[in-house]
Amino acid sequence: MAITGVHAILHTEDAAADRAFFADVLGLRSVDAGDGWLIFALPPAELTAHPASAGSGGYELYLMCDDIETTVRELEARGVEFSSGVTQQRWGLITTINLPGGGRLGLYEPLHASPLPPRTIDP
Repeated sequence: MAITGVHAILHTEDAAADRAFFADVLGLRSVDAGDGWLIFALPPAELTAHPASAGSGGYELYLMCDDIETTVRELEARGVEFSSGVTQQRWGLITTINLPGGGRLGLYEPLHASPLPPRTIDP
């Protein structure tokens, strides 16, 4: 199993303005996933868990992988439960992991080019 990154989604009332900010102000590299839908590279990320009531929060968080079917099988073998099967969207293959604390976390195999630099394998 290889979790290869995080795909974070920002919900916004003005996506074009936020995309311009990410590119022009922050200088983030991007790729066009189609129709001007920019996917931005981010620096390495951290993840933590804060207590919250079920259903609260305004975000979507996806762990990215290279092969969702294999990753799902490996996670299921470790006791991970999913709230749905793998579905195909225009941008990728997705499913949802049920977290032990009652939340959910997406698992995502992108079908678009990645803005991330190629991974290197340490010896």
